[in-house]
Amino acid sequence: MLLKQIKTLLKISRPEKIMRRYFVVNGYDGALTMLGLMMGFHVSGGVDLAVVITSCLAAALALGMSGLSSAYISEAAEQRRALAQLEKAMVSSLQESHHAQVAVWIPWLVALVNGLSPLLTALVIMVPLWLAHGGVMLVLGPLPTAMMVALVILFLFGVFLGRVGGTFWLWSGLQSLMVALVTLGLIYLLG
Repeated sequence: MLLKQIKTLLKISRPEKIMRRYFVVNGYDGALTMLGLMMGFHVSGGVDLAVVITSCLAAALALGMSGLSSAYISEAAEQRRALAQLEKAMVSSLQESHHAQVAVWIPWLVALVNGLSPLLTALVIMVPLWLAHGGVMLVLGPLPTAMMVALVILFLFGVFLGRVGGTFWLWSGLQSLMVALVTLGLIYLLG
């Protein structure tokens, strides 16, 4: 019954485009933030791995909470506005309708996508750090390996956007990778 209701709400509101956009934008933010943090620690040298893990985890949680709260606030406002406009056009209250349920539930769904995207992306990038902290020897070391994971993820986000936008996937992936490499270069120069 609940699944049927969710399908109905999704059919009415069609939030797929905005959720896809939020997923990519905030996932990209999460990956680039982790890449920047790790490059900062790398150029600083001699930073304890436990400090790196704690700092990256704190940043990942902050990105997740920021994404969750900002998307909920903005999407709830947009949904309330759309409901009010529809009620005005129909000259009647829709408080007991599916449209009212959309105004309540879709902001939460969009917010979850917006918040989980940078958090999960950051956690995946942190896997080499946790492996190294647990005693697993990594050929490149924990920070360079995690940075490589971040670069791959950023490239894949670019590929995904290229496919969505109908452009050549490799070109789009390379554009995304170039932004990451420029970011690394700027951080290296600061260090």
